[in-house]
Amino acid sequence: MPLAERLRPRTLAEVIGQRHMLGEGMALRLAFESGQPHSCILWGPPGVGKTTIARLMANAFDAQFLTISAVLGGVKDIREAVERAEAARSGLTPQRTILFVDEVHRFNKSQQDAFLPHVESGLFTFIGATTENPSFEVNSALLSRAAVYVLQPLSEDDLREIVAKAQAIDAVPAIEAAAIDRLISYADGDARRLLNTLETLAVAADREQLTEVSDAWLLKVLGERMRRYDKGGEQFYDTISALHKSVRGSDPDASLYWFVRMLDGGADPRYMARRLIRMASEDIGLADPRALRLALDAAEVYERLGSPEGELALAECVVYLAVAPKSNAVYKAFNQAKAFVKKDGTRPVPMHLRNAPTRLMKSLDYGKGYRYAHDEEGGFAAGESYLPDGMANPDFYRPVERGLELRIADKLRELKKLNNQKN
Repeated sequence: MPLAERLRPRTLAEVIGQRHMLGEGMALRLAFESGQPHSCILWGPPGVGKTTIARLMANAFDAQFLTISAVLGGVKDIREAVERAEAARSGLTPQRTILFVDEVHRFNKSQQDAFLPHVESGLFTFIGATTENPSFEVNSALLSRAAVYVLQPLSEDDLREIVAKAQAIDAVPAIEAAAIDRLISYADGDARRLLNTLETLAVAADREQLTEVSDAWLLKVLGERMRRYDKGGEQFYDTISALHKSVRGSDPDASLYWFVRMLDGGADPRYMARRLIRMASEDIGLADPRALRLALDAAEVYERLGSPEGELALAECVVYLAVAPKSNAVYKAFNQAKAFVKKDGTRPVPMHLRNAPTRLMKSLDYGKGYRYAHDEEGGFAAGESYLPDGMANPDFYRPVERGLELRIADKLRELKKLNNQKN
């Protein structure tokens, strides 16, 4: 039997990870203990236990377990599952049916609709597994009839426990600590990837009659894929640094190169999307405010399309950020303001800027003398101060002479001139 099957949990207590759902008193644990199965969607990345949980639910309720792969199946498979469920329900010893649909988001609307009457009639309990957001990929009618459980990637401790279990049944040889660290990094929260890699490793180690697997031998046997993928290690952060600096340096070709290197090395595109949002606010800022909106849009497009289609939107964002005018004026101003506030005392809010919602506060002169800017000429209260009394203008924000900040700088110079004339 494959190692993944040999180590597949047979009881709920043997499941590794997902404590937020399967721990004592948690939602999915309570569903098991209720004695009454219900339709649900298991949403999470690959290799986190979706199929295992569905199988355990069938065992817990002594139900017939039927599976359909939405990648390979179609309406014919749904029809056959319905027939088998009807036969089980009407047999001499009636039995419930749990129908597990893997990658349910791959079914189109009409195929998903085919489940509805049978879910409503109670012919079978529907369990769908998906790596994509069910809000976008599962029909609202089907979604409304199923609870959604969100599964998380396995933690490093979870993956170490899986390695220990494999070693406990002598499925793999001894592995030095550095090699285990690399295997866990490569697995990236995916138990299936870890187990498949361990199985490959065990075969190679047995062939060479090794008693212990070293990190150097691991790299030699499993090749460039392990060497490239160093998530959390020095190479990973060196590469993301190169991408960030290429965008900052306005080189679209270099930016695309490092972006593709990250994807090729196994980086999560969602992580890449978050870094692009950071670049838009740190290195472009108000020189082109559209950059931040485009970065957010690219992240949303990836969430809707997934890989590989959604990666094109991220690539488009990389190029846009690279060629956009650059400014770190807001980034510098924010950091300077934080440093100033941290070391400065707590200055009182000037009376004219205070809120005055009650008669008592008004009698104490809260808000007295405040000039409503919209009522002033040009919508600007020239000479008004908005800083604490006695505090000099810190001049945090200094727009650069690029992009939209050219116009912002002109506007601030004009306002400063008006203030000086008033004072």
